[in-house]
Amino acid sequence: MRIGVIGTGRIGAFHTAALSRRREIGSLVVTDAEPARAAEIAARTGATAVAGTDELFASGPDAVVIASATASHAGLIARAAGAGLPAFCEKPIAVDLPGTLAALRAVESAGTVLQIGFMRRFDAGYTAARRALRSGRLGRLHTVRAISSDPAPPPAGYLPLSGGLYRDCLVHDFDILRWVTGREVVEVYATGSDAAGAMFREAGDVDTAAVALTLDDGTLATATATRCNGAGYDVRMELAGDLDQIAVGLDGRTPITSAEPRGPGAPDKPWPGFLERFAPAYEAELAAFVRVARGEAENPCDGREALAALRIAEACERSRRERRPVRIEEIPVDTEPSGGSLPAHGQAAGAPQQQPRQPLRRSAFRVRGQRG
Repeated sequence: MRIGVIGTGRIGAFHTAALSRRREIGSLVVTDAEPARAAEIAARTGATAVAGTDELFASGPDAVVIASATASHAGLIARAAGAGLPAFCEKPIAVDLPGTLAALRAVESAGTVLQIGFMRRFDAGYTAARRALRSGRLGRLHTVRAISSDPAPPPAGYLPLSGGLYRDCLVHDFDILRWVTGREVVEVYATGSDAAGAMFREAGDVDTAAVALTLDDGTLATATATRCNGAGYDVRMELAGDLDQIAVGLDGRTPITSAEPRGPGAPDKPWPGFLERFAPAYEAELAAFVRVARGEAENPCDGREALAALRIAEACERSRRERRPVRIEEIPVDTEPSGGSLPAHGQAAGAPQQQPRQPLRRSAFRVRGQRG
């Protein structure tokens, strides 16, 4: 099996190294906007570096992994679909709804597979929380609290291209909230602060944000994010029910210090970033993609899941601008692929399917028991 990797920056380099360790993969072909970077990664992993995407597609890959700049994602997804190739793409598909929908239409029209890189779905903590909730251990879920905190802001040049804090960072929380709870968000109320520096204001972005979300069964959730958490990289989720309460991301490396006299102190080695914190999850999602591309498993996170999370982010942006609660139904869905609407909770419910599937002919929007 040959896989092409487009983009060999930080996450692309990680993906290439992870794929190079898999026995099912006979060869890797990589390319990057900076050829020297692709050559360096190729030399390190035993891959073959090529000059550009044309050469990569001409090399005859069986599947592609898209880890390039965000602006290129939608076009590369469409190109992979046109070539009949299964594709794995880092989020987002695009930073806006029109670009996302165009890419998803291309995948649906071709009947190919698109798996989106929401790696938290493969994290041991989130998986255990999902299982605990479904077992009834928590009882009736009444409150969810999600936290995403980066230790330092990204370069100023990244901000205008990122789509903003809700689409770039909190979109992970929106996706995992749906996946863990199996519920849909129906309303959001968002606010944000740009006090960290002029580069955020100039990009029309915020450095810190808070969102109150209402789920379709009445459960309340909050999600906060910041680019300025000097203590370290902090991603957590707390789920509170009328019988029990659990937390994801609370361990000996969580960058938080108790103010209580007998509470835990600061960790000796706090998480420095997302690659370190979620390394096993990144490996697991790529392993899943290889199985999907080989026709051995169902798609665990298809394009429609990315669209659902993006709609929540879009609603948050509107809420922040207009300073009011926004219903998710206010974000248009009548332009979705095939004129369909997002699957309701009951439509997505059920146990994961175990039957193998054909890798190239299933719809990119087929959701098989991944959230219910």
